[in-house]
Amino acid sequence: MRAIISVFDKTGIVEFARELVRMHWEILSTGGTAKALRQAHIPVTEVSDYTGFPEIMEGRLKTLHPRILGGILADRSKKSHLADAKKNKIEPIDMVVVNLYPFEETVKKKAGFDETIEMIDIGGPSMLRAAAKNFKHVIAVTDPKDYAGVIDSLKKGGISVEQRKELAHKVFSRTAFYDAEILKYLSPELFPDTIVLPYSKKQDMRYGENPHQEAAFYVSPDIVEPCISTAEQLQGKELSYNNIMDADAALEIVKEFAEPTAAVIKHANPSGVASASDIVRALQSAYEADALSAFGCVIALNRACTKKCAEFLKDKFVEVIVAEDFDAGALKLFSGKKNLRLLKLPTLLKHNEREHLTTKKVVGGLLVQTRDFPDLHEKDIKIVSKKNPSKEDIEDIIAHWKKTGKITFLCPTKKVPSKNQIVDMLFGVKVCKHVKSNSVILVKDKHTLGIGAGQTSRVDSSMIAVRKAGKKARGSTCVSDAFFPFRDGVDAIAKAGVKTIIQPGGSIRDKEVIDACDEHGIAMVFTGLRLFLH
Repeated sequence: MRAIISVFDKTGIVEFARELVRMHWEILSTGGTAKALRQAHIPVTEVSDYTGFPEIMEGRLKTLHPRILGGILADRSKKSHLADAKKNKIEPIDMVVVNLYPFEETVKKKAGFDETIEMIDIGGPSMLRAAAKNFKHVIAVTDPKDYAGVIDSLKKGGISVEQRKELAHKVFSRTAFYDAEILKYLSPELFPDTIVLPYSKKQDMRYGENPHQEAAFYVSPDIVEPCISTAEQLQGKELSYNNIMDADAALEIVKEFAEPTAAVIKHANPSGVASASDIVRALQSAYEADALSAFGCVIALNRACTKKCAEFLKDKFVEVIVAEDFDAGALKLFSGKKNLRLLKLPTLLKHNEREHLTTKKVVGGLLVQTRDFPDLHEKDIKIVSKKNPSKEDIEDIIAHWKKTGKITFLCPTKKVPSKNQIVDMLFGVKVCKHVKSNSVILVKDKHTLGIGAGQTSRVDSSMIAVRKAGKKARGSTCVSDAFFPFRDGVDAIAKAGVKTIIQPGGSIRDKEVIDACDEHGIAMVFTGLRLFLH
């Protein structure tokens, strides 16, 4: 029996090869693998000696030879294959043990283009695919975790067809994933004609959105920003499908802010979000914004979770807490809540990169879009008074931002917002982009007071936001994810005492809405920035 062994990751390979030799297998090998085996006193034949053809082109060409690929591909059940092999002096190769150059890791460390291209393995995938195609006669091994099982089966009499097929499946899964990573790296287009998304399974879920549904969690190998996919679970029972969805929603909100911020999520929508001078105050404000809805919530913090945070939450039912870290006092207090999941993301505020695209699956298709969004910092935002701006004026806001990176909002009302109101407006816009449409939120002092989410009409969203805010709505800022199509939404929030509105604008009835604001003494700003979230 003959095996060819050529591995970049040499974990366990010496022990594996030694066991093969003990069972009288002949070993063919290349370069560094052959050297490692010889140093371990394992008899090995260099591929170049076996083929009579030297390794050339700095090792680019060594295993792509008829004596190698023919020995792997020959179907032992076909006399014509065996005759061709004998005529061309091709000996059978019964096992291929190969793992690939670390292309993904090279991309991750941001190596130069030439270095990255050199990490595209050619011979390895060719041998693996050949072996996997011919799995009835050749054992294909690409994962070091399979070494022990292969040896155990050989000692017990051989590898079954079912086991060979499983190993072949693993090969094609690995090479498909590998090729998808290369395709993604080399693609010059944002939206190419063909998209292949390489994801690997991180864990099986207990169930999906509902107990009758099966589910699993897959993650990208080249994640460029802190996210739920990279979180470390410190305690608690296994995450559910809905836990991951809600934790992702909460985390994406707090990533919007540099100052201490907390987000409380229920069913993928925030029930409360707040920024403050310290994380404890932010957490308290976010939770108390809608304490009734917060029962069984998921919480994200963009700072370390402190003992004081844990003390605030100790008598509250929380499913998951995501934070930059957890101090010793918090961990001690939370240790009594065995089911509470704690997720740590130590690089939360240190990231400079983001994934450029986001996807959404529909039956039979995939929607792909950019994640571009303006940097909304008070010092960089200009608000210009302009009476009755046209639809073109409003559309130019975002067109200008895309060209220059600068953004100027328009104020069409008699009243203009104060500096503090502008701060609340920008806070609210960052939150509103994460609230399901139709959405209207009320904000004051950088925390939400009431959130109307996912309604089929904007006036309904306005009424819900007002009802949740109650008396606290007086003097607040209203943020809408799209324009008010009629004045009824403005009338609803004006009754509650709202003093400023920020919305995209661009409705054919903008003047009606502007007049309503002027009647109620409300300052309004048009952003041109629609915030639909489906």
